Amino acid sequence: MLTKHGRTMHPPLSPTFERLLEYIKQSRGFDFTGYKRSSLMRRVQRRMQMVGVDNYETYQDYLEVYPNEFAQLFNMLLINVTSFFRDRPAWNFVAAEVIPRILERKALGEPIRIWSAGCASGEEACTLAIILAEALGIKQFKERVKIYATDLDEEALIYARQASYKGCTNLSAELLERYFESDETHYQFRKDLRCCVIFGRHDLIQDAPISRIDLLVCRNTLMYLNAETQGRVLSRFHFALQERGYLFLGKAEMLLTQTRLFVPVELRHRIFVKVPQTLSWESPRLLLQNYSESVEQTLGSARLRDLAHDSGPVAHVAVDINGLLILANQRARTLLGLDSRDLGRPLRDLKVSYRPVELRSLLDQVYTERSLLAQKDVAWAPLNGEVMYLDVQVVPLQDLGGNLLGASITFTDTTLAKQLKEDLLQSNQELELAYEELQSANEELETTNEELQSTNEELQSTNEELETMNEELQSTNEELHQRTEQIHQVNEFFEAVLASLRGGVAVVGQNLQVLAWNTQAESLWGLRVEEARGQHFFSLDCGLPVDQLRASLRACLSGEAALLTSVVQATNRWEQPISCKVTCTPLKGPMGSIQGAILVMEEPEEFPP
Repeated sequence: MLTKHGRTMHPPLSPTFERLLEYIKQSRGFDFTGYKRSSLMRRVQRRMQMVGVDNYETYQDYLEVYPNEFAQLFNMLLINVTSFFRDRPAWNFVAAEVIPRILERKALGEPIRIWSAGCASGEEACTLAIILAEALGIKQFKERVKIYATDLDEEALIYARQASYKGCTNLSAELLERYFESDETHYQFRKDLRCCVIFGRHDLIQDAPISRIDLLVCRNTLMYLNAETQGRVLSRFHFALQERGYLFLGKAEMLLTQTRLFVPVELRHRIFVKVPQTLSWESPRLLLQNYSESVEQTLGSARLRDLAHDSGPVAHVAVDINGLLILANQRARTLLGLDSRDLGRPLRDLKVSYRPVELRSLLDQVYTERSLLAQKDVAWAPLNGEVMYLDVQVVPLQDLGGNLLGASITFTDTTLAKQLKEDLLQSNQELELAYEELQSANEELETTNEELQSTNEELQSTNEELETMNEELQSTNEELHQRTEQIHQVNEFFEAVLASLRGGVAVVGQNLQVLAWNTQAESLWGLRVEEARGQHFFSLDCGLPVDQLRASLRACLSGEAALLTSVVQATNRWEQPISCKVTCTPLKGPMGSIQGAILVMEEPEEFPP
């Protein structure tokens, strides 16, 4: 809300609402104090309406009585809205411009580290995996890429770890086929690629950031934080990214106030690149004190020289009230390039009046205010070219009566002290960075441990399934063994029946191949079972004139006759001519279909009288 003067009006803080936030922080470990109050209050009030509560104190009591309400409240506060390739033009720019730039500066085989902050149910992390797999190929992706997907909502992480989605409307059929395994209702992200995505709980406001990141994606998460908290989180993002690392934000996040940390690559799509951080130093500050003005000229140069001589052993010059250089000690002559001939000359005619600092304006101010004036860390490059730093101090000189005589100017060399200060600050910064790096490494280890635990649970589940399948296979094997035994018994029974018949028996199929040949047929014609079985009946090499039986076989196989008997002249196994009675009957299946023919062959002595 804006006032009539154009300034932003923030909603007044509610003590009862702040106590509610503090209660949530103390009881459940969720710190929402960094979030925008207007958004938080609106969502909490919406949840209060759902449960029929009209003020924050009563709602706090409600949370104490019904602890399960915390989950519903957090779902309301932590809005997990995501989808594959959400805001497609921005993702197209990442795939076409950002990823190739990252790969260009990477050595062959060098790891690629991606962080999806606020990953919700995991679609964003899978989108990153698809883009990188398309750019690198599946093999290189699995060898080089690690995607860290973090969120504050534990329930969302449980769903994300499953990587199973019901709707994938933003994905083409080609990508669905290449990167998902589908059943009737869900699409499961490929498990070999899913292993490169590590899900873990992470609080952007409190936890140490993950380090050495090439691309950090945090879309529409910062918008729920206030400006101060956003700045703190963005500083952590700056630390997390590699040099020239990329930051990908949501459409509602402009990052206009953090230009010292990031500069836009494509502002329309909210893509920024990290600015290398350098040490910055505060500019010197003027120390001013006011006194009343009373200016008179007294005393001569002799007294002025005595006072200047007592000011100290550092580089020192003195000027009188008329602006004449009265004194310059040896250190001042060496440092500032003065000599004895410059004494008595107007200061304005000497280089020391404006180098290393503008002395004329300082003198005017000292004379007016009659107070000490100093400038610190003034850079000065003498003739040898090495830069040094000086503390310049201008002190008004007065006699015992308070009459202004002139000014004493000292130039104190602080180069060594400044260097030590810079070294100390640099060491402190390196120590802080090392500590943050250690915290980040510890966070990664914890996240990896959680992933390993999840993988171990999946392996245990898979092992149980394999044991179940093994038991089923054993049961099936036993059933097959029983059926084999039954078939063996049937075959033995069939063989016994054939062996018990008095005449020779041959069974042929529709294709006239011999299916059975009993021992009596073997004894009659001298043709063994293994020689006859599987042969065409009319190609059998025995003393039976098989050609004379064609008509009978055709009649039986076609169903024209149920029983045909004929007597043929044949030659038995001892090459003795015999008259053989051949009886041909159809071989019928269970449903009455003709499957072949049965031929019974009897020797003459077996004919009835």
